[in-house]
Amino acid sequence: MEIFNNIRALIIDMDGVLWHGDQPIPGLVDFFKTLRDQQIRFILATNNASLTQEQYVIKLAKMGVTVTTNEILTSGIATALYLSEHENPASTRVFVIGEDGAKQPLIDRGFTLTDLYEVNNGKGADIVVCGKDQTLTWDKLATATLNIRAGAKFIGTNADTTLPTEQGITHGNGAILAALQVATGVTPTIIGKPEPIIYQQAMTLLATDTSETIAIGDRLETDILGAIRTGIRSIMVLTGVSTENDLKISDYQPTWVMPDINTITAALKSTK
Repeated sequence: MEIFNNIRALIIDMDGVLWHGDQPIPGLVDFFKTLRDQQIRFILATNNASLTQEQYVIKLAKMGVTVTTNEILTSGIATALYLSEHENPASTRVFVIGEDGAKQPLIDRGFTLTDLYEVNNGKGADIVVCGKDQTLTWDKLATATLNIRAGAKFIGTNADTTLPTEQGITHGNGAILAALQVATGVTPTIIGKPEPIIYQQAMTLLATDTSETIAIGDRLETDILGAIRTGIRSIMVLTGVSTENDLKISDYQPTWVMPDINTITAALKSTK
């Protein structure tokens, strides 16, 4: 197959591509072995900001795959990097709806995190960051709403409206953003896919350009659209959210459609 000519690196989504929740998709170990054998560099770039790099390394290790923290880029990390380039972390206060994967990168960059109902008397947040949060509460939503209505900038790590899990497709961070947008009248700035920011950051880490980088994802409206906006080729697998029927009605298309990572592995081996 000649489809994978001029490939130096992959930017790979995780949820729906590599696993469903804690269940690895068949062929996961062989896929990564093939990447190592062929010396194809990769960044695992996910819109899911709930876990840290270290937690993703542990998760993959439990599935039989060894990666380093430098090979993982979450929308939480991308958000912290983006904000550090536009704000002074030492003097910027941030309220976070999210888990460790959204909070720790901000702390590492030097931002101060505010707590519940710290809004008035100079204790309020300059920025509200919202990421996937399985501990979401009324108080978190209320604090975010109060801060945004008081003038805080509104940042979403990602806008995925759904999330593939072992139980099926459930709500994603986009559903939380929608609630806050309705409550405040403010539209969030999105850092994750389909915005090109996270793809551009990944290519910087990979030291590759658009002509030699391919994105792999399962969602048309995030992974694939993000690749198109970035100007890179893309593969959509059918193990996640988007389906062949979605492709039929979409205004944009991936470069290739494949059933799963097993098929990608076979294609890589055939072009070696």
